[in-house]
Amino acid sequence: MAEHTGVPTTINEYIAAFPLPIRTILKKIRATIADAAPDAQEVISYRMPAFKQHGVLLYFAAFKAHIGVFPPVSGEPSLEKALASYRGPKGNLRFPLDRPIPYGLIRRIAKLRVKQNAARRSG
Repeated sequence: MAEHTGVPTTINEYIAAFPLPIRTILKKIRATIADAAPDAQEVISYRMPAFKQHGVLLYFAAFKAHIGVFPPVSGEPSLEKALASYRGPKGNLRFPLDRPIPYGLIRRIAKLRVKQNAARRSG
């Protein structure tokens, strides 16, 4: 059994480290991405939960006042427009914890990233 270092090695460990309201959000984001990308592998990368399928699809992480989703999203103008108010300084997404989390947008992002990664792989 691995020695506990305080650094999560699974998404379950990552989520368990947060208070219940944040755990609930993180679990729903995880389920949303898993549903949109059922063949993706769950990993911890850069100390954050991530989903990989032919490369990284998405990272997500909880911060003091927001949930971050990485990397920046591009390639679908209508989705980019819908995400404009959530963009942070480097184009990464910040979903404020004092507003409803847009799970439908997260689903669209995951589906787009699956399509983009598959296209890169076959291209």
